[in-house]
Amino acid sequence: MTVFLILFALFALLLVGVPVAFALGGLGLSMLILGGFSPLMAPQAILSTLDGFILLAVPLFLLMSNVLLKGGVGRDLYAAVQAWVGHWPGGLAVATVISCGLFAAISGSSVATAATIGTVAIPEMISRGYERRFVYGLLAAGGTLGILIPPSIPMIIYGFVTEESVIALFLAGVGPGLALLVLFAGYSMIYASMKGMGRSEKATGAERRRATLRALPSIVLATVVVAGIYSGAFTPTEAAAIGFAFAVVITALVLRTLTWKAFWEAAVDSMATTVAILLIIAGAKVFGKAITLYRIPQEISAFISDAVSSPVMFVLLVAGILVVMGLVLEALSMVLIMTPVLLPAAMGLGFDPIWFGVFMVVMVEAALITPPVGLNLYVIQAVARATLGDVARGAIPFLLLMFFCVVLLYLVPDLALYIPFKL
Repeated sequence: MTVFLILFALFALLLVGVPVAFALGGLGLSMLILGGFSPLMAPQAILSTLDGFILLAVPLFLLMSNVLLKGGVGRDLYAAVQAWVGHWPGGLAVATVISCGLFAAISGSSVATAATIGTVAIPEMISRGYERRFVYGLLAAGGTLGILIPPSIPMIIYGFVTEESVIALFLAGVGPGLALLVLFAGYSMIYASMKGMGRSEKATGAERRRATLRALPSIVLATVVVAGIYSGAFTPTEAAAIGFAFAVVITALVLRTLTWKAFWEAAVDSMATTVAILLIIAGAKVFGKAITLYRIPQEISAFISDAVSSPVMFVLLVAGILVVMGLVLEALSMVLIMTPVLLPAAMGLGFDPIWFGVFMVVMVEAALITPPVGLNLYVIQAVARATLGDVARGAIPFLLLMFFCVVLLYLVPDLALYIPFKL
């Protein structure tokens, strides 16, 4: 009964419009007081959380992605990829998906990926005869690759909460990320061919060289960041700092597309997003402290272990829970709230915590394109000046592909675990 009362109170606060951070923190503090615990536990929990070295990667990756966004790097990446694959059936759609994957490997942000590539790709694809809903759905879903293809901010948060290796999580995200990219691109080619949607003329060798050279610094940046993390040359936090420095050099000195005004806007946007993320982390920490003292994670874990003995049923149950939670919570809140509750039961059934982290991130990706709180839907709606209904309906086929990727991940765990542990 206590669990249902707490969930009811949380959902009620969210539905009346209380910001997620304050809903979590306020409810957690109330639970501490009502349970007879010292309210001083709340500030102590917050202080012990926000001084984590790994969290420094969050504002630095946000700075890097916003500098690249303001510097027009997404436009250069899209032009380069389009020059190579634009003449294929559904070539512009394939170029869009690949561009999303490349920008995701640089920025680690789903919103930045959707906004950056969407600004360039939406008018280009629609002018070439692609259906509007298909274009909107493709960009909303393609943007979600930003939180699966490393570096990934939700994976950093998951690693911080569970004390698992962030580098192992990044490596585990590569296989599923590439699988989703291939699924999105394959579906786009088939759909475009069936509908007879536009195909670009084949670019000349000179056009390809020019576009590739323009995008080359950004590709080098992605390579340095990703290779540095995977080789152990630097930590994710150090990689974020190096990536930010390289992003400034590329956009300000090499491409010369970053002005002081744009840099200031990138810094302010990064600061606002960082504050929002840290507030959510602080609120979730207080809430997590309270539910731990109430022994709610242990009770839920015991209930799931008793009620669900099959790994298949557990995965289905967790997927259903995350889909429902995704209707009212955004990505980071889902990771922060549900990980302490679900991970003990998952490990009790023999699931690897790294695999479970990737599984959760894929499900969080799905939440990014499910209304009413699907953040990527709102980004594409704003960029395209479209209706939310059109964007949501266009995203449905890609949402189904994400669920198919979850099935693949369950049937072939090495899709996530091979690179970090067997390669």
